[in-house]
Amino acid sequence: MEAHLLKLLRKRRSIRQFIPKPVEADKLDAILEAALRAPTSRGRNPWEFIAVTDPLLLPSLASAKAHGSAFLAGAPLAIVVAADTTKSDVWTEDCSIAAMVIQLAAEDLGLGSCWAQVRLRPHSAACSANEYLQKLLNLPATHEVECIIGIGYPGEQKAGHATASLPFDHLHRNRFGG
Repeated sequence: MEAHLLKLLRKRRSIRQFIPKPVEADKLDAILEAALRAPTSRGRNPWEFIAVTDPLLLPSLASAKAHGSAFLAGAPLAIVVAADTTKSDVWTEDCSIAAMVIQLAAEDLGLGSCWAQVRLRPHSAACSANEYLQKLLNLPATHEVECIIGIGYPGEQKAGHATASLPFDHLHRNRFGG
């Protein structure tokens, strides 16, 4: 028996090129509902999700950090995953779980996605990526951005990772090295 999630994971790859086609409202709604269903520590739900489709705002998101976010300019949709850091001491973990749920929901809907790390990344020598995004998106000072996920219809085709390429030596049973 093969689980649907495992089939999805076997084909999922980070997609950084998208065709210029908007993500339909019903697909965006489904992705956002999936995000709200992501588990959180003690049910605190510290995360906040900002769905960005404005073609004038997407290039600004793409320049949020010095390296690794330029692909967001070509995405028809970006979801900023942020958190109210006063709600939970494990907000980074909660945001990371939600971000993966978003990516899996996108994949399940026939969309591609890629994560751009924001937390602890610089925008410039004078400003962190988080500070830049707080100003750009009107985020309160209590909020930190974990990542931005670019989503859209793939403009590139990538095969899933071959089973033989997986690092099976990182798996252990009962004890490390066992």
